[in-house]
Amino acid sequence: MSGSELTFCSTKELIDELMRRRTFLGVVVHSEEELRGEWKGDRMFKVHFNANHLDVGRASRLLETVAEYMDLNHS
Repeated sequence: MSGSELTFCSTKELIDELMRRRTFLGVVVHSEEELRGEWKGDRMFKVHFNANHLDVGRASRLLETVAEYMDLNHS
């Protein structure tokens, strides 16, 4: 998928593309609903991880490490 093709992709299509790639190692967290305008109130999120490389435990530890980093460096 080229950069110009990405311009017209939905969030779901972009996530599906990442999850298909064997070279992708990571976790994607996104809002269930597209953001239109300013973020107000609580939102529901979905978490995706590439099962080629990560299991639930590793994905959880990765998210925990990111959360700790954010707490320490962005308080």
